[in-house]
Amino acid sequence: MITAVFFDLDGTLRHNLPSGGEVFADHARELGLPITAEDRLRLARWEHFYWAMSQDMQADRQRFDARTGEFWNNYGQRQLLALGASTLQAAELAPAMTQYMLKAYNPQSVVPDDVLRVLPALKDGGYRLAAISNRDRSYQDEVDTLGLTPFLEFCLAGGEIGAFKPDPEIFLYACHKVGVTPQQAAYVGDSYFADVVGAWRAKLTPVLYDPRGLFPNAGCATIKSFDELPAVLT
Repeated sequence: MITAVFFDLDGTLRHNLPSGGEVFADHARELGLPITAEDRLRLARWEHFYWAMSQDMQADRQRFDARTGEFWNNYGQRQLLALGASTLQAAELAPAMTQYMLKAYNPQSVVPDDVLRVLPALKDGGYRLAAISNRDRSYQDEVDTLGLTPFLEFCLAGGEIGAFKPDPEIFLYACHKVGVTPQQAAYVGDSYFADVVGAWRAKLTPVLYDPRGLFPNAGCATIKSFDELPAVLT
């Protein structure tokens, strides 16, 4: 029986509108790169893979200094390749893409209405609720600003304990913190590679939040709206 539900923050409880990937693809098209709907989905899947503590991401963080823009220029090249650009096109377009995103991308941070409906209902139903994120440091102030604090017992950043999803340790730490076994906990997140795989490794029940249908063969419970979550947990 599930008694605790842990949530990813970015892309699950909180969204950037518009998303960085969509703005990036739009500008790449403006610069002459042909972009299809499938290209956009492939980019989104790749982004989830990359940020799930992939070997590529870890190597890039060691090699490039984000403070000088080197990391983001390299990341832009990787995004362009994921969109279908050639190696030459990616190298040529990446500097302009990086400068555009750094200067022009200023998304709104939004908590969807279905999240605000379901979190209080779950808490009133007796579930223990918390957030787990691959942030480097505490994000409690942000959660306060977003109005989510009344529903969450704690917010755990991977950098606080030196373990990042999909490492099972971060999930097991959260279970210990609320006094439940992994079999009594579910994890809800939007990344197959970080959230579903990590929950499986820790023996929690994964629930994939996938409104765009990025991962049709995830092999676990999948929801497109938080309104579907209560039924999945019972």
